[in-house]
Amino acid sequence: FHLDRILDFRRVPPVAGRLVNVTGDVLQATHNEDLRAVFFTSPANNTCFFAKCLYVCKTEYAVCGSPDLLEGSLSAYLPGLSIAPRLSIPNPWTRSYTFTERQEWEVNPFYCDSIKQTHPYSSGNRLLNIIDMSIFDFLTGNMDRHHYEIFTKFGEEGFLLHLDNARGFGKSSHDEMSILAPLSQCCIVKRSTLLRLQLLSQSEFRLSDVMRESLDGDPLRPVLTEPHLLALDRRLKKVLRVVQHCIRRLGKEEVIISDFIKPTVGPQTTTVMTQER
Repeated sequence: FHLDRILDFRRVPPVAGRLVNVTGDVLQATHNEDLRAVFFTSPANNTCFFAKCLYVCKTEYAVCGSPDLLEGSLSAYLPGLSIAPRLSIPNPWTRSYTFTERQEWEVNPFYCDSIKQTHPYSSGNRLLNIIDMSIFDFLTGNMDRHHYEIFTKFGEEGFLLHLDNARGFGKSSHDEMSILAPLSQCCIVKRSTLLRLQLLSQSEFRLSDVMRESLDGDPLRPVLTEPHLLALDRRLKKVLRVVQHCIRRLGKEEVIISDFIKPTVGPQTTTVMTQER
């Protein structure tokens, strides 16, 4: 949330850190039997719980209090789907999540050429928003962006919601360049995004300093360790280097976009369109 706001994307719901008593605040407060079923007491007499999902959601990967207290983040609750319907859409640059298979974007450096010809990425701001999201994920080290969500009310030009950021800020010493594939393969970026990144690369507005100051207001401050804060500056420089490489190869006019890709045909009635930058 803090980084998203600093980047001026404003697509992450407000979040605040809290020290939660998982027994009193969650287990004893809920009437949801599915939620109660994932709680258990560990051999060390700590109250633990685990999530329900397709992959590693079982007791071996539980989260435990000490014995009941647990640091966590509480997010502002989005309106219910009946009030504000949302679509969950596969990320064109999703990962294979296996050791044997690879997605097309991982083996085809020209993958973005086909994406640029595919609705809804061929016009409007959807592809540019995907690239914004990849920059955001690269700065945090989040490799798990398999889907993104949009509110249906705003149509196809609606903004992306940056939900499910739990895999971010893992390894501060590693910069996973493949997260930037949408930027490096498509070689386009919003002018507003680039200007903000350039500002945050200046010594008087250094990203790590702005982030440190923002997090200082959180109840669980400092939240991020110093190596993670310094990693933001290092990764930001790498994002700007990718943009500069694209500019040297294609020119500013082709790379820096005024926040919107214009269609070359009429109303979007087909699924394949031609892009005009």
